[in-house]
Amino acid sequence: MTLKGKHLIDPNDFTLEQFDTIFTIAQDMEKNPEKYLKLCDGKILATLFYEPSTRTKFSFESAMLRMGGSILGFSDANTSSVKKGESISDTIKVMDGYADIIVMRHPREGAPKLSSKFSAVPIINGGDGGHQHPTQTLTDLLTIKNLKGNIKNLKVALCGDLKYGRTVHSLIKTLSRYEGMSFYLVSPQQLQMPSYIKEYVKNEYNVNIVETENIEDVMDKVDILYMTRIQRERFFNEEDYLKLKNSYILTKDKIKNAKEDMLIMHPLPRVNEIDYSVDDDQRAVYFKQAKYGVYVRMSLMAHLLGVI
Repeated sequence: MTLKGKHLIDPNDFTLEQFDTIFTIAQDMEKNPEKYLKLCDGKILATLFYEPSTRTKFSFESAMLRMGGSILGFSDANTSSVKKGESISDTIKVMDGYADIIVMRHPREGAPKLSSKFSAVPIINGGDGGHQHPTQTLTDLLTIKNLKGNIKNLKVALCGDLKYGRTVHSLIKTLSRYEGMSFYLVSPQQLQMPSYIKEYVKNEYNVNIVETENIEDVMDKVDILYMTRIQRERFFNEEDYLKLKNSYILTKDKIKNAKEDMLIMHPLPRVNEIDYSVDDDQRAVYFKQAKYGVYVRMSLMAHLLGVI
């Protein structure tokens, strides 16, 4: 089934077979980048970022430039007509005439989905509030596939802000679709995974979930440790953030009992939840993870544009 013209708002928009197709091309793009230098010649990517971003925005731009395309957009909505009161629907209808594909990040949950209803070109959700982050999930899956060989029968610990973290919301819902997955949810009680997500993956995929507040409880059990930061921007009360910001700090000492082939992942940016001394450990793969994000976004856009 072709992906040309499709939107990616939620990882469930694609089948696992479609993911595999994207990953296969992404792997080739990494190995043979010269083959794809002019793949998107004449194509334009619009980056509409209503919320700050480093990796997502720049990796999309790097991906398009590596395929010979061009980019336009904004990284601050206050520099656009949004400041004048323009609606999302009008912005999208205008951008349709300027670009061939659009990636949007927005603090409001559901904004990219709403935008897709008005768009004649593919819309990619670059993150919407605390809801979803599907291309980070694609990046995470490619990382696991590349470094573990396959995505099945894995024990995964998700640690940190599981209440507001859109990366872990997308990831657990998607990983649950693969065979034999089980999860350890490590967080303070105030930042536990929303119950509707836990109930969904249990009822839909019959996955096993264990919750704990102690990261040491899971360290010797898991194949993947997925760390996240406590997100200051999601808190309404600064005092609450300050109480929780140092809940989990991963150090060399804490991973001494972990499996030798465990992967330590993180969507970045980190604040202090992974000590810099961990960076030299062979299990720390978060910078590789960020690099893989370029290739998976190259492949995704190439498929949505129908140039591959």
